[in-house]
Amino acid sequence: MLQYHFNWDNLATIAGLTLLNFYFRMYEGSIKAEQVVNFLGHLLRHLPGRLLIVWDGLPAHRSKAVKQFVAQQRGRIWLERLPAYAPELNPVEYIWGYWKKHELPNFCPKDYFQLSQQARRSLGRMRKRKPLISAFWKQAELW
Repeated sequence: MLQYHFNWDNLATIAGLTLLNFYFRMYEGSIKAEQVVNFLGHLLRHLPGRLLIVWDGLPAHRSKAVKQFVAQQRGRIWLERLPAYAPELNPVEYIWGYWKKHELPNFCPKDYFQLSQQARRSLGRMRKRKPLISAFWKQAELW
């Protein structure tokens, strides 16, 4: 018999993808403006130079707080939006697809902490596989 207990709200993950690596953060709850700003700050600390951020239409991406944060960076962040309803053009979506299909299937965590730990470990393993990261880009290019 399979038993599981889902008594937590949710675990949200945000990611950014470079040609050879990806960066991610996990948050309790859903991704809102505060988490987007936090993640952009994380990227700025780890990636030198100007950043091109290509993202979807998540309302938090268009928030006043995010716009203010980007403006404060004085040109270091350049934003472009994907067309509406075009997740196939976003290589980060392929991270999530692979993660769910190959890294987390049949995993039934006992609690939020176990889910968070397994999710972090599996994303960490994926980050070490450079051909996999290249495949996420190639899949998006096919469209």
